[in-house]
Formats: sequence, structure tokens, C-alpha cells
Amino acid sequence: MTEEKYSDLAELFKIFGDVTRIKIMEALMEKERSVKDISEVLSMSPSAISHQLNVLRRSKLVKARRDGKMVYYSLDDEHVYEIISCGIEHISEGDA
Repeated sequence: MTEEKYSDLAELFKIFGDVTRIKIMEALMEKERSVKDISEVLSMSPSAISHQLNVLRRSKLVKARRDGKMVYYSLDDEHVYEIISCGIEHISEGDA
């Protein structure tokens, strides 16, 4: 890999280093959700959720879909789902 690719990969993994962002992505594994839905699931303010969703969108981990005035968020693609799933599986192996 090139140095640029190493840097990009390191930046990607930094995004996964925040508990709130992990919780948001886990909530989006189940189904697409609005900011209000996510804030209720995580018991956090909508503004805090919106801030983290912006970080996730810029990193291409989450995408948005507008339906009238509502915006719904989902994981960007199957790769993101797989990364989260593999991480959960990896940390759960020690529980068995």
C-alpha cells in the first residue's frame, strides 16, 4: 500500500475509536433511523447525535436519505456492517 492508503486506513479506524459513533452505527445495523430515533435509542440529545452523524457521513460510513422534511440515516454499505459485526464477534470471543 502507499503511504496515503496507510494514512487513510488509520483515519478510518480513528472514526471507530469513539463510543458514541459505535453506538450509532450499531443502532443503524438494525434499520435506518432519523436523528430523533437515534437520540431516543441512545438517550442523547439530537444535537450530539447530529454532530456524530456528520463525522460518520464525511467518513462515508453512514449515508442519508431525505423523505420530505425527514432525513433517515443508514450504514453506507455492507462493508461497514461487516466491520462492526467482525468487531463485535472478535470482542465476544473471550466471553465464551
